[in-house]
Amino acid sequence: MTDEATLEMLRREIASCRICRDAPAKGIEHRLPHEPRPVAVISSSARILIAGQAPGLRVHESGLPFDDASGDRLRSWLGVDRASFYDRDRFAIVPMGFCFPGYDGKGADLPPRRECAPFWRQRVISAMPQIELVLVIGQYAQAWHMAGERRDNMTETVRAWRDCLLSHRLPAVLPLPHPSWRNSGWLKRNPWFEKELLPVLQERTKMLLS
Repeated sequence: MTDEATLEMLRREIASCRICRDAPAKGIEHRLPHEPRPVAVISSSARILIAGQAPGLRVHESGLPFDDASGDRLRSWLGVDRASFYDRDRFAIVPMGFCFPGYDGKGADLPPRRECAPFWRQRVISAMPQIELVLVIGQYAQAWHMAGERRDNMTETVRAWRDCLLSHRLPAVLPLPHPSWRNSGWLKRNPWFEKELLPVLQERTKMLLS
């Protein structure tokens, strides 16, 4: 297990990261258009890692991951309150991109920045060997964490959640859709998610938090 002093040094390094401004992957004209504010929760004791996509504007402003309606839905999926969710002894939260990437021309959040995961992700994951369950939220996190287990699309990837949990890989991986309210239609079209997957997620979460 990584000692807390080493993790604190890593947290400070992440907080001061400016790679998306100073060394953007696609050239300086594609630099992050605003000041970076990396948001990640690194833990020496949490057994659950939430692997998301990238902070939205509200999270960029508050500095708290999932501090929005998506977070409310995610907490309801997990069956935990805000205090438990933001207790870093219980949950680590590491998105694919640490900073809010901005909006596209239609006002939707852009994908996670390309620079972030190749530079940081393996180092951060390796620093938390105690993690027993990775909740892999959305297509970008699934592409990184699931490799050959990923299916043709997000729906089929999540639908195969039993195969992931029964694969005996360590840590265990459980794919989830993004809890955005834009996915409300997806939830209605896929009632098996709430009926079959969520009870298992809540049971596993309760066990790992005990």
